[in-house]
Amino acid sequence: MKEDAERKAQDDTKAEAEKKAKTEAEKAAQRPHEDAKAEAACRAELKALGVTFEEAPVVNDGAACGIDKPVLLKGLPGDVTVEPEATVRCETALQVARWLDGSVKPSLEAAMPGETITVLSQASAYVCKNRNGAEEGKISEHAFGNALDIAGFTLKSGKTITIRPADKEPTLEGAFQRAITEAACLYFTTVLDPGSDAAHQNHLHLDVKERRGGYRYCW
Repeated sequence: MKEDAERKAQDDTKAEAEKKAKTEAEKAAQRPHEDAKAEAACRAELKALGVTFEEAPVVNDGAACGIDKPVLLKGLPGDVTVEPEATVRCETALQVARWLDGSVKPSLEAAMPGETITVLSQASAYVCKNRNGAEEGKISEHAFGNALDIAGFTLKSGKTITIRPADKEPTLEGAFQRAITEAACLYFTTVLDPGSDAAHQNHLHLDVKERRGGYRYCW
């Protein structure tokens, strides 16, 4: 009986290790691997838009997490400082810049004429973790540098706009947040706002996860 119990325990341990290895391999298979020409074109567009960035060291955190050719995003078009600086994939930085110029700035001008953005506050860029920080489950797009969480903005007047539950807020700030959230789905494949779940009550999660057929998840 004792030998049977020991054998079963060993089998269970082996099965658990194999399951974990399979899960990690599946996560690693999702990691983007960069094309040199595409990366060069992306960086050229960042420069053309007026984005401030530096080349960052390759990130390798185990088999799954990492970025082949990361950039350190420091500033966005129009002298907008990114605080803190964000390590992301170039494609992520590019879509943030496009969203800011194409939708955030015009929405702010409509809501608060004469105001401009001086700081974009980000809550999370690259970090090796599972979705929503869970111990198990699917890997987060943050683990590939595909995602940036937006916590809010500082304006030239010194006023701050923080991301918060604003689905039914009857103010210009609420309308501004709803406008930039809806518009974000034109640039990002995933948009999660404070109405999506408990893990996103104080920021916008924006990512460029590649999906089949151009499918987008905006919540």
